[in-house]
Amino acid sequence: MRYFVERRREVMLHIENYMLEVMDTYLKPIDTNWQPSDFLPDSTSETFFQDLKYLRENAEGLSYDLVAVLIGDTITEEALPTYESWLSMVDGVNRDEQGGWMKWVRHWTAEENRHGDLLNKYLYLSGRVDMRQMEISTQYLIADGFDIGTGNDPYRNFIYTSFQELATNISHRRVASLAKQNGDTSLSKMCGVIASDEARHAKAYKDFMSKIFAVDPSEAMLAFEDMMRHKIVMPAHFLREMGLKIGQTFGHFTDAAQRLGVYTAVDYVEIMQQLIEEWKVETMPDLNEAGEKARDYIMALPNRLLRVADRMKNPTMEYKFSWIHS
Repeated sequence: MRYFVERRREVMLHIENYMLEVMDTYLKPIDTNWQPSDFLPDSTSETFFQDLKYLRENAEGLSYDLVAVLIGDTITEEALPTYESWLSMVDGVNRDEQGGWMKWVRHWTAEENRHGDLLNKYLYLSGRVDMRQMEISTQYLIADGFDIGTGNDPYRNFIYTSFQELATNISHRRVASLAKQNGDTSLSKMCGVIASDEARHAKAYKDFMSKIFAVDPSEAMLAFEDMMRHKIVMPAHFLREMGLKIGQTFGHFTDAAQRLGVYTAVDYVEIMQQLIEEWKVETMPDLNEAGEKARDYIMALPNRLLRVADRMKNPTMEYKFSWIHS
């Protein structure tokens, strides 16, 4: 076991210089990057109350399920302290507090932090949300943490982040489209820029994982297989409301997302297929016997999951969230 941990640390050190070379490709300069205030009414402006009225009128047109999904997305984004502490404990990342990987984690966190800030302020101004109930759920999600099955293994963690950033890109992009259809073009722009960030971050983690496959293909393939066998869980899978047990609200949130087509079982399979193509799994050379078996499992899995997804019915039972005003 110690050998595998040391091997992973060596690999992470090996690709650290590459990561530092391309970091500016995947993360934008802070001084010129967008900030939440760019998309919200300016409280110092003479037109503030008029702009606020316009925002609230547009928010009134959003469907109940769409508001629920938007709140769930916001709470997920605001649980950022959990994600930063999780990545900082990964073997090879935590080698040096001032090292390259910790620099990546801090800068990635800084970009992601804007997402929750923007959506939270929008929801507060919209008048559609019981902010105290939402804030309780956010505090619970941070306090409860999560168990995503990656441990401290950098291979499993980068497979997870590659998958998860693609999933959040889809979710925010679809919410942007639905917001536009519901007449809220401002919210559509907000979710659009967030989706763009998630797409860049997904490219980064996919790229880093490609480098890992290049130098340690069999172990990387086994990690990919393990993550797929246990399934990628969403970072908010412990989501709950006041008075409920851990995870009890998450199913209702995902039901709303599936009803709207924001994120579905088919999306899960398509993300997996994208990663298989991105990492050239089918033609990966130099695999040992265990790696070959892992590849066989991975290559057969999308079709199996699609057959299951085709049999799934959209959830129809609506749920009354404590977050949303009647």
